[in-house]
Amino acid sequence: MGRWDRTHDALTRAASELFAEQGYAATGTAQIAARAGVSEMTLFRHFATKESLLLTDPFDPLMAEAVRSRPADEPPMRALAEGIRQTWADIDPAATDALRGRLAIIAETPELQGAIERTSQDTVTALIEALSERGVPSAQARIAATAVIAGLSAALLDWARSDRAGLDDVLGAALDVLGGA
Repeated sequence: MGRWDRTHDALTRAASELFAEQGYAATGTAQIAARAGVSEMTLFRHFATKESLLLTDPFDPLMAEAVRSRPADEPPMRALAEGIRQTWADIDPAATDALRGRLAIIAETPELQGAIERTSQDTVTALIEALSERGVPSAQARIAATAVIAGLSAALLDWARSDRAGLDDVLGAALDVLGGA
């Protein structure tokens, strides 16, 4: 792991710890940078906003690639659902614990309501591109990708607010619905 990645991870970890200890609103970016052992300027080189410390999604390229690799004759919604299911099956369980913690903070913080929707455009764009490369017309690709990400966002926030089953069960059920199963 290179220096950039180590710093990025340290900032994410520091932010998660401080948000859990003090709450999102009470935590400043200078505190996060200090805990991570970097300057506040370095923090903003890695994350454009305080909000993005919770919402940066490293899974977009993986999901898009999985959608690209689905069978050519598969309908767009099914390709999205199964590509995303495939991606999540390969995610380290430790990453899902961290995800639940970040999502719980988002779900419990009034100023972050709608944050996932505001920042999901990169994910939607990656999925639109993957569908387009599969020959799906642009308008259909946009509708399908937007619908799937909105559905997954709702499922993930519900999961983060509850003590329900593991992420695999929650995502599996949501992807079944979204994929038409």
